Amino acid sequence: MRTDDFWAVISRATADRPASPADVAKRAAADLATRDPEEIVAWGRHLDKVMVASGTQDLWAAAYLINGGCGEEGFDSFRGWLIAHGRDAVARSVKSPDSLADVAVVQAAADTGAVFEAEEVLSIAADAYEQATGSPLPEGDRPVTRPEVGDLWDFDNEEEMQRRLPKLSALFLAPPD
Repeated sequence: MRTDDFWAVISRATADRPASPADVAKRAAADLATRDPEEIVAWGRHLDKVMVASGTQDLWAAAYLINGGCGEEGFDSFRGWLIAHGRDAVARSVKSPDSLADVAVVQAAADTGAVFEAEEVLSIAADAYEQATGSPLPEGDRPVTRPEVGDLWDFDNEEEMQRRLPKLSALFLAPPD
């Protein structure tokens, strides 16, 4: 599957601004369910590629700041939330995780404590395959989509956060005394 075809499914699912990433996931799964099972599997493999490309330490650190902490599954769900916002949101965030500080809902989260996760986006292919065939998505070799926790820099080190993610740190970290 081509990258443009993958993102076209997400684009159609977000066409009239659905209420939530869960709605995006439902729409995308319904769209994919009308296709050949092989195409659904290919879409799922492409999702894995997007997850690999977005599995950076600095994006994980951004998710950690924004969501008030973030383990492995939380980071995956955060990237699901990003994917539900489309290709440009993912590309911009991967290139510069600190650019998330410019997003209005992220800015508001500094005051409200909102958490951004969309685990359901990560199961679009599985849901579509089951809708289309009545069977579970065939399991294949899955790539590693994030760094090992032990390899991460210390996200609780505020000086390092401020150095790597200055705009997000200004929003989410308490100012120094």
